Amino acid sequence: MPDWTKSMQQSFEYYIVDPGTWKDADQIDTVKSSIIERDSDAETKGSASFNINERLGECYIRAYLITIQNGVREKYPLGTFLIQTPSSSFDGMVHTVSMESYTPLLELKENPPPVGYFLPKGSNIMEEAYKIIREHVRAPVVQAKSNEKLYNDFVANTDDKWISFVSDLIANAKFELGLDELGRVLFLPVQDTATLRHVAEFSDGNSSILYSDISEEYDLYGIPNVVEVVYSKNNSNFYVRVVNDDPNSPTSTVSRGREIIYRDSNPEFSGEPTNYQIKEYANKLLQKLSTVEYKITFSHGYYPIRLGDCVLLNYKAAGINNVKAKVIKQSITCETGCKVTETAVYTSKLWGGDNH
Repeated sequence: MPDWTKSMQQSFEYYIVDPGTWKDADQIDTVKSSIIERDSDAETKGSASFNINERLGECYIRAYLITIQNGVREKYPLGTFLIQTPSSSFDGMVHTVSMESYTPLLELKENPPPVGYFLPKGSNIMEEAYKIIREHVRAPVVQAKSNEKLYNDFVANTDDKWISFVSDLIANAKFELGLDELGRVLFLPVQDTATLRHVAEFSDGNSSILYSDISEEYDLYGIPNVVEVVYSKNNSNFYVRVVNDDPNSPTSTVSRGREIIYRDSNPEFSGEPTNYQIKEYANKLLQKLSTVEYKITFSHGYYPIRLGDCVLLNYKAAGINNVKAKVIKQSITCETGCKVTETAVYTSKLWGGDNH
């Protein structure tokens, strides 16, 4: 693997993929440019656009980044996509075909399960998901081992496609769908960012591949600074109110100059709660509701990172220090420099609790 922080030669190669063997077949020499989008919020987890000098029928295309550093040539797959929507333009001299394409998960999105389809109670969740995808997608599928079983029959909705059915199914075992760069379907365990180890660090030091542009956004809308718990059951009547009045908290009554109240009526407790237990419940609830998600968008030279990976950000000029964030979106521009624009998320507690 090259040292991504050092200079190197970069170029790109594109191949038609044989759907039977999932190996590269014919090389395409007429691709002028391409942009690869990876998006964890999209059902198919990504897409790509290719500008090419010829029109191709529906086929899978695989893109590679070629690096040469210190005389060593290496080849890194960037993604595998099914061409779907071609459009063409002519500027008087050159004919260009722009082709929109999607990941192999598109094949799961094309058809619904049969009417009345269900998986019976006791079925192994991940084994059933593997079988469904193997049957409906031509891409290879990497199996995940899990002993989680269905507690009830799992019935398809009438508006389900296979992709929504499988996504909902594996969520019961705390997995989600993913892809590798060769287009193989993966089952990824759902993990909290705080538990992840970072796979790369980006900083604004001398050997940085981080670009200077960076943005951060967060939404304080609806975050309460007061929680009220009203409990009235079995002749027990309690009313508890917890207030975030910490001047150092951006969502406190002091900082915002007003109250934003969240009321919880008759929460469930095991047995009869005491006033102290309800106060503790209210305190923890306001702490939980005082958590905000930050989104950071930044750009860097290519580095082999996937959706769901954790990165460590140290951008002192922007006031971002030792922030551990999970990558949720990437845009890869396949031209000199191979610029990657990335969005990553992390959460921060805006209130630490009432210690009175």
